Amino acid sequence: MARRNHRKRLPAEAVQATIESLSHDGRGIARIEGKTVFVDGALASENVSFKYTRLHKKYDEAKVISVESASTDRVDAKCQHFGVCGGCSLMHMAPDAQLSLKQDTLKEQLSHFGQLTPENWLAPLTGPLWGYRRKARLGVRYVTKKEKVLVGFREKGSPYLAELTQCEVLDPRVGLRLEELGEMIASLEAYNRIAQIEVAMDDANTALVFRNMDPLCEMDKQKLINYGQQHDLWIYQQPGGPDTVSPLWPEAPQLHYAPEEGLRLEFAPGDFTQVNAGINHKMIAKAIELLDLQESDRVLDLFCGLGNFTLPLAKRVSSVIGVEGDKSLVAHAQRNAAMNGLDNAVFEMADLTITRLKDYPWALEGFTKVLLDPPRSGAFEVLGQIAELGAETIVYVSCNPATLARDAGELVNQYGYTLVQTGIMDMFPHTSHVESIALFQK
Repeated sequence: MARRNHRKRLPAEAVQATIESLSHDGRGIARIEGKTVFVDGALASENVSFKYTRLHKKYDEAKVISVESASTDRVDAKCQHFGVCGGCSLMHMAPDAQLSLKQDTLKEQLSHFGQLTPENWLAPLTGPLWGYRRKARLGVRYVTKKEKVLVGFREKGSPYLAELTQCEVLDPRVGLRLEELGEMIASLEAYNRIAQIEVAMDDANTALVFRNMDPLCEMDKQKLINYGQQHDLWIYQQPGGPDTVSPLWPEAPQLHYAPEEGLRLEFAPGDFTQVNAGINHKMIAKAIELLDLQESDRVLDLFCGLGNFTLPLAKRVSSVIGVEGDKSLVAHAQRNAAMNGLDNAVFEMADLTITRLKDYPWALEGFTKVLLDPPRSGAFEVLGQIAELGAETIVYVSCNPATLARDAGELVNQYGYTLVQTGIMDMFPHTSHVESIALFQK
């Protein structure tokens, strides 16, 4: 028997409503006959007309058609592709209003998941609003109907690439080259076999890693090299997994950045680094300030990556142990410590989700202070272990306010810490992404 499609048909007519508030992802919230509707492109207190885009059992989704009465927080989006490209969601909102939304999100998550209010709120860390992004993964696709190679990000709510001419949040060294990159790829024999471009930049250099699904012919390699030489871009190919990345030009490129003055961290294009260099500098300085480091301190840096925090900490304390689960990152961090002459920074590989810190000899002496910068999933598995190690001070850097709130509740309610201070860091302006930092003390 054929299966019936019970999906409701979307109403064709526009609906008028007043937007009551904003969701954490920046969509307006309206109530229509008692049902919640999330309205993309609407701001709180606005009167808008919208059309439904999706219907669900408990809520619906919609998109603004027109704004009848605009909020004072509304601004004209700088990017011509806003609303089509899925990269930014808050560009129609004034920067101060974006910060307020993100602060409110952190506050609500702490209250909801952790039943917590900090003793003090930190002022937001802010930086450049445009051209700030130094890391990105650009999609590449040849579109037969357009007879064109598109380079950029996906359309909002769609698996298809948006047709972009430029990106206002990408560093202009790449953000102004999207069309140009598409035209260059279209000239290759492998024009329809390039899947993506990994972008990584330092202060002076730009690396582009072309993910080629088939081996490149010599002519294509030379075209890529010529393009790199013409525009002073470093060109890499990646015919397989991450370990197959290799430079085409120059022969031995090396990206690097300074987490603070006097330090140099080298990294590969595929390594995790913070996308916003300006905020990264301020974040490191704030973490050091909150930790109130003393020369006698023994510090544990969990989820340490390349040593972004570890090496600045090592300049100020007797010893610091950086722990990371990625073998390649540990090796890079060890080289960075040696290159900077910091023999009091030791890096260890450990999967913090399945191993116990006390099983390692380097943990037996305990630690006075801990810094952790976990992935979006948070650090729930290691919180009890941190408490066992005797640390009096914890600084937690988070890229997900929900897991920070959950973990904060555990540290306070189960392990006797106090949430002394917390605040947001605007790592990703014009998006709903919330980065934050928090100080816990026994």
